Amino acid sequence: MDSLRVVVATPLSPENAELVRRLEPRIELIHDPELAGPPSDDWMEHYDRPPGLQQAYEDYVDSAEVLYGVPDQSGRALARTVAANPGLRWVHTIPAGGGQQVRAARLDRAALDRILFTTSAGVHAVPLSEFAVFGVLAGAKLLPWLLEQQQAHRWGPRRVMPIAADQTVAVVGLGAIGRLTSEKLAGLGYHVIGVHRRQVEVDGVAEIAGMDRLAEVAARADAMVLALPGTEATREVISREVLQAAKPGMTLVNVGRGTTVDEPALIEALRDGPLGLAVLDVTAVEPLPADSPLWDLRNVIIAPHTAAISPHEPRLIAELFAENARRFLDGEPLLNRVDTVEFY
Repeated sequence: MDSLRVVVATPLSPENAELVRRLEPRIELIHDPELAGPPSDDWMEHYDRPPGLQQAYEDYVDSAEVLYGVPDQSGRALARTVAANPGLRWVHTIPAGGGQQVRAARLDRAALDRILFTTSAGVHAVPLSEFAVFGVLAGAKLLPWLLEQQQAHRWGPRRVMPIAADQTVAVVGLGAIGRLTSEKLAGLGYHVIGVHRRQVEVDGVAEIAGMDRLAEVAARADAMVLALPGTEATREVISREVLQAAKPGMTLVNVGRGTTVDEPALIEALRDGPLGLAVLDVTAVEPLPADSPLWDLRNVIIAPHTAAISPHEPRLIAELFAENARRFLDGEPLLNRVDTVEFY
C-alpha cells in the first residue's frame, strides 16, 4: 500500500499529530481539533462539541480508512460509524482495554471480520506497575493505620512493619502490566507468585499457578495484585470463595478491571473478613456511585481510574499507532490486535 487516510477521532495534541506524520510519512493524517476535541491528559474526559458540529464530526469520521480513537469513546458511536462507512478498515482504540469499546458496539460478525481493531496495551505498564507497588507497600507499611494515628494526633504505639523479603505477593494476570509489576516487586525482595491461564516464564516470578488455584494462592499471599482484562472469562473471578480464603490481613490491589472482583463480597471481606486493605484504581461501576460503602471504609484507598495517566502517555500511544500503521501498510501483523471473541 502507498498511503492510508487516518482520521483522528479523539483529542490529540498538534505535536503528537506531527509525530505520527513524521514516523510514518505515508499516512494522510486528518486532524481537526475543533471536531475531535482539544488536547487533554485524560482520554476519558467527555468533549462537549459546540452546537451544530455533531453532523460535521460524523461526516469527518465517516471519511476514514483508519480511525485514531473510537468516536466519542462510545460503542454506540462506533457502531454508527461502522454502519455508515464501508471503507473503514482499522480502528485503534486509545485505552488498553479498548476491546470493551468494541464489545459495546455490538457489531455483527461481518463487521468484526472486515475491520481490524487494536488497543494501546503496554503503554500504561510503567505507571500502573508503579501504582501496584505503591498499593503493596501501603499494606505492608500500614498506611491506613498511620493516617488514622496522624488524624487523631496520636504518637504510637510502635508497631512491627514487615519487610519485603518475608512476604509473598500474587500477581494475577501476566500481560505487560503484570510482568512489569512482578519484576519490580521481585527487585524489592518479594516472593512473587504469578497466576495466569497458561504456563509462561516471567522475570521475577518464582512460580506460576493456574487461574483454578486462585483461592489456594490467596491463602498464601500477603498481597494480591490484579492486572486482568475485563472479559466474560474474568468477570468476578475474584469471587467470594477466593476473598474468604485470603490470608488474614491480605492487601488487594486492582489495576486491571473492576468487573473482575465480586464487589459485594469484597466489601464484606474488608468489613468482617480477612482483607486488611484494598487499593483500587478501578471499580465495578465507574464513576464509583456516591453511596458505595467503599468510600467510607478506612481500609480502602480509591484512585479514580487515574493510575495509568502519565505525562508520556499521549506520545507513547502516538508512537505505538505509527508503528502499527507501518505494519498495516507493509502487510505485517499488527500489535495489540483485539480478540473479537473475548474482546481483549
